[in-house]
Amino acid sequence: MSIYTPFTRSLRSKLIPRFQIPRQRWIHSDQGQESIYTPTQRTVRSAISKICLDFPDSYWASLDTKNQFPVDFHATLARHGWLGICMPESYGGSELGISEAAVMMQTIAESGGGMSAASAIHMNIFGLEPVVKFGTEEQKERWLRPLINGQERACFAVTEPNTGLDTLRLQSVARRSNDGKGYVLSGQKVWISTAQNAQKVLILVRTTSREEVDKPSKGLSLFYTDLDPQVVQMTEIPKMGRAAVDSNALFFEDWHVPVADRIGEENDGFKLILRGMNAERILIGAEALGLGFAALRRATRYAGERRVFGRPIGMNQGIQHPLAESWMKLEAARLMIYHAARLYDQGYVEGEYANAGKFLAAEAAFEACERAVLAHGGMGYAKEYHVERYMREVWIPRIAPVSREMILNYIGQRVLGLPKSY
Repeated sequence: MSIYTPFTRSLRSKLIPRFQIPRQRWIHSDQGQESIYTPTQRTVRSAISKICLDFPDSYWASLDTKNQFPVDFHATLARHGWLGICMPESYGGSELGISEAAVMMQTIAESGGGMSAASAIHMNIFGLEPVVKFGTEEQKERWLRPLINGQERACFAVTEPNTGLDTLRLQSVARRSNDGKGYVLSGQKVWISTAQNAQKVLILVRTTSREEVDKPSKGLSLFYTDLDPQVVQMTEIPKMGRAAVDSNALFFEDWHVPVADRIGEENDGFKLILRGMNAERILIGAEALGLGFAALRRATRYAGERRVFGRPIGMNQGIQHPLAESWMKLEAARLMIYHAARLYDQGYVEGEYANAGKFLAAEAAFEACERAVLAHGGMGYAKEYHVERYMREVWIPRIAPVSREMILNYIGQRVLGLPKSY
């Protein structure tokens, strides 16, 4: 049964043509792209755009309603070799940079998939950076190939209900097993994306108490291991948006993990995950950009076609000017995101540009989504126009993986040299 009434079907067919990236004159990639993107980045955007045409807004709206993971979308990207875009060629990846990955993630979100589409593969892009950088050859061979070819999916377990962003105070623990061949993990994690659909988990736990280490950043160890639902209790968290990708609370006790699944040295885990944090911020920012451009595209189309009082509503400056301002803000944020990505690929390890890019992209995307809903008037509240789904999802990059306030703290302290404020 269709979710549309005869009236809304007729209205939708007149106002909302099928999404096709190459036909969007105002989208940034079609204007000046010779100077914006490298040839490799243009190739990535073109290829991903073609794949996304088979997964239109209606596909993502259906999964959002049914709370279903996008298995076929994930499988399609794996079949075309995109899940390993940043992974080494020797294990089946493409060995491209975060710059290319950011283009990929922006394009996916921009296609209408938003944060649901991006989150379905997000972990593949940055999550196993510690394995790539610090894993043994045996670990890389054992873990990277199945992830790249789509045989396994992974989730990332760091956040805990009692510590939030204060990662150095994690309470989940790992103690050596009696036989000395492994560890026994106990504790809980929260807001773990895709756990219901993952076979592996990258998890950070405390192996030495804070009282026994000379630095707060010591005493944490990183493991990549099987996520066994018989041992780990997974409870899905009902939430406002991004329903196609599950978020979970994990509870575990007497969870046996072999030593072979520990990455790097014991007690050095925090140092290892830092390598992926800037990459994650850049990719989240790129995904926010895509969502913002998707919302702006729909609002612009609607404003150009919808006629009230004998004229398109886009003639009214009260609608036209906010949309024009959102385009400028999204483009400005995009420049920061790709600047941060370029620096990351060149080996820059500080976090000011990655944090700033994520902040600016999230804010610009939020405003664009809000304005898209308002430009649609009452129909902006209707699911069939998709902008309400964009509005629900755009909260994610404002909150995760780090809050707006913590980014402002970072810039204030690390860039401006002001006293620590928290």
